[in-house]
Amino acid sequence: MRLHSPSMSELHAFVTAARLGSFTRAADTLCVTQGAISRAIARLEAHFGQPLLHRNAHRLTLTDAGNAYLAAISEPLAALEAASAAMFEKDRRHHLTLSAVPTLASVWLVPRLPDFHRRHPEIRLDFVPYRKEEDFSGARPDAAILAGEASQWAGWQVDYVIGREMVPVCHPARAHARRIANLWKTPHELLAEPLLFHTTAPANWQKWLQAAGVPDAAPTLARGFDQVSILLEAVKADMGVAVLQRCLVRDALHAGQVVAPFDLPITLSRGYFLCSPREKREHPALHVFREWLLAVAQTDIEVLTS
Repeated sequence: MRLHSPSMSELHAFVTAARLGSFTRAADTLCVTQGAISRAIARLEAHFGQPLLHRNAHRLTLTDAGNAYLAAISEPLAALEAASAAMFEKDRRHHLTLSAVPTLASVWLVPRLPDFHRRHPEIRLDFVPYRKEEDFSGARPDAAILAGEASQWAGWQVDYVIGREMVPVCHPARAHARRIANLWKTPHELLAEPLLFHTTAPANWQKWLQAAGVPDAAPTLARGFDQVSILLEAVKADMGVAVLQRCLVRDALHAGQVVAPFDLPITLSRGYFLCSPREKREHPALHVFREWLLAVAQTDIEVLTS
């Protein structure tokens, strides 16, 4: 039997462009290029041998044939998409897609994942590319571990994980030389050092110094780095002093690669948070992962601050 219906990609391109009145907005919604939308609709029109859309500089409009075809296929196409989504969600009950700040993922999260998989072998966890400005649009992850402050993500499900616990670190030789010179008696004296910082959080030094008892601190920052891993390497190379998350420097401290000249129990508002859209709240795999993640992080925080 010869099939008269076009492909699903062409139908979705047509319905979405007709509904939004724009190839660009349709492309954004379907996570494809504008050219892909245009070509799909051109194929659809060639398939039927007649135009379905009028194109102008401001907005797409339907021809009479396009209007009739849209009315005929919109409801069946929506029903097919809903049925497919239901099948997909049923399969995804034990499948979680996650994105995470790369440094936290490599240094802190991934080494702990074998414990999660031992406890929950039924759950498949996949990582997708990290987006600093994650908005859960398009082909979004189920959840993301992001860096910032909880107030940034109003309207989402947000849980603090770890990373508010901060400590200044430097090369052991620098700390030894300052102590021999009878310096670094108080945190205020760190202001005389080259202060290294993360470019996304340059205020961390001022906030840490204020919490350490230097209320009027106006630190002059020396060099910025856009990744914590590079910032830590700069400290190991004795380029200066940095204030970093305890969870990310614990191994380097234990190995003696860096030292903490002032090991104070200071926490800031910025940290790592597990974020997800509210509609994902009941996702079974996310629920299990969230409980495990927060329990592991709380245990680490207690160790880091004890």
